[in-house]
Amino acid sequence: MTTELRRLRNYIGGEFKDAADGRTTDVVNPATGEVYATAPLSGQADVDAAMAAAAAAFPGWRDTTPSERQKALLKIADAFEARAEELVAAESENTGKPLGLTASEELPPMVDQIRFFAGAARLLEGRSAGEYMDGMTSIIRREPVGVCAQVAPWNYPMMMAVWKFAPAIAAGNTVVLKPSDTTPASTVLMAEIIDSILPKGVFNVVCGDRETGKAMVEHSTPAMASITGSVRAGMQVAESASKDVKRVHLELGGKAPAVVFEDADLAKAVEDIAVAGYFNAGQDCTAATRVLVHESIHDEFVAALAKAAADTKTGQPDDEDVLYGPLNNPNQLKQVAGFIERLPAHAKVEAGGHRVGEKGYFYAPTVVSGLKQDDEIIQNEVFGPVITVQSFTDEAQALEYANGVEFALASSVWTKNHGRAMRMSKNLDFGCVWINTHIPLVAEMPHGGFKKSGYGKDLSAYGFEDYTRIKHVMTSLDG
Repeated sequence: MTTELRRLRNYIGGEFKDAADGRTTDVVNPATGEVYATAPLSGQADVDAAMAAAAAAFPGWRDTTPSERQKALLKIADAFEARAEELVAAESENTGKPLGLTASEELPPMVDQIRFFAGAARLLEGRSAGEYMDGMTSIIRREPVGVCAQVAPWNYPMMMAVWKFAPAIAAGNTVVLKPSDTTPASTVLMAEIIDSILPKGVFNVVCGDRETGKAMVEHSTPAMASITGSVRAGMQVAESASKDVKRVHLELGGKAPAVVFEDADLAKAVEDIAVAGYFNAGQDCTAATRVLVHESIHDEFVAALAKAAADTKTGQPDDEDVLYGPLNNPNQLKQVAGFIERLPAHAKVEAGGHRVGEKGYFYAPTVVSGLKQDDEIIQNEVFGPVITVQSFTDEAQALEYANGVEFALASSVWTKNHGRAMRMSKNLDFGCVWINTHIPLVAEMPHGGFKKSGYGKDLSAYGFEDYTRIKHVMTSLDG
């Protein structure tokens, strides 16, 4: 007996459609390793249709009042909340994430973020008018940029879709959004929910692979390309977008240090860092992947973190005791395992370091110590449930090690010394610095990094402004 696969479809101009040439790709549940759906493998014709729909819808959506856009986004938030169980189920099947944690830790912030941008829609303003030349009044207009091509990742497909479309639509833009080819289900469900709320063409979903995303970014219609993904993907997007001088918004990789000083609350630091490192199987660009510990407490910290790892459980989505589910796909499992297999002789695996079970793509919570600053696992993003630990002697060395990578998204400092915390927060070269905590996010505050972690901000008024352009209007007082 065979189970019929679910059939996902593109959402273009208010209609659900297969790929124009009928091509599809299999969608696999990473908790089981089994195919459960098919999705369109969209080509140029599908991208052209989506861009045409978004371009046709833009003038009307641009000219809506802020209050109308706010009302639409509030309706979307309410509808997502009302259908939370369906969204959580789709996301869990997409990713293998625990159902309970997805319902409690992802759905509520996601809805809150939509409501934040609904409010921000009514604050789309420029500076006040003024006379900076005799007989002339200057006005600043803040306007939407136009059609936005957006590519979301597979680690948080549902929430990252919100981070993309909510500020863009709030500002008066129209959107063509591509989910990852491994996790399209929750985004397609979002389109089903949004269908009755937004005008046709304002929000479009095109499923597909890397070539589909490339076609979107290279298309002549979008005024802006936004991607959350790998550094390699971001560099390719920036290069492609440069050919017609598109705006680019890049949220890329991370290698977040957690710097633990000798006066830190050791038990709290261990507990919080373990959660921040292993949540979502470490598939988070802000995850606490790299712990730097003062030499005087290094051994004690490593022993405590190894115990925390041993006490952390991974497993199936319906198991209420698990902190995280599987890695997203077999390639990611191979990548994570490869880092451990290639460890240098001076490294020591204190916990984990192996696959869990044969069904699905699960990997054990892992702790690795004895590492040097130039080791591969310190310099490159693992994107898995692996926490490394290094020892430092003083504040200067802690900063040298923390800043000594190509990524600059997030970091944390653990100390009771206020002056030290302020010095570290000033000198850490990361877009976010947490003090005595790691990983909380709020809609009102920006998320984004420096260096190879990309540029542009998600969330906050800064993220909202990224989807606008500024126009100067000068008028003669004599006319």
